[in-house]
Amino acid sequence: MLTKDTSQALAHLFAELTLGTSPQAGYVLNRGDVGLLRSLERLSAADASKRVDGGATIAAHALHLQYGLSLFNRWADQGGNPFSDAKWDEAWKTAGVDDAAWGAIRDGLHEECTRWLEALKTPREVDEIALTGLMASVAHLAYHLGAIRQIDKSTRGPREGTF
Repeated sequence: MLTKDTSQALAHLFAELTLGTSPQAGYVLNRGDVGLLRSLERLSAADASKRVDGGATIAAHALHLQYGLSLFNRWADQGGNPFSDAKWDEAWKTAGVDDAAWGAIRDGLHEECTRWLEALKTPREVDEIALTGLMASVAHLAYHLGAIRQIDKSTRGPREGTF
């Protein structure tokens, strides 16, 4: 069972990672951090097309997150196992993007994040596998936020004590 307390805690962490911290403090990010979505707004399409040491672009990371969250949202809305036929490798093919494509990726990610945040706030009956998946959705997003911030330092939040 995803209790009200657990769902609120997961939603709080997900909101912090995507929307930023409260003015007082954060659990994962430093106080004053704007989170993933506003960090991505700072980037041009050229910035989102950058890669470091042959790794994935920021656009690919964002599209991967958007796709993964769309599967979680499908699960929350319809049940079943939308992950069984997932095509995870598609997003990683994303290299250079133009302004329109970058805007569409950011808008799509924002929409999926908004929907998933609402789903996380909703207590529901879940088994151990589903509960682990819910928790993993937050950890997975945190991983990609960190990867994005390694690619482009302008997406990084403030250092502790500098806000």
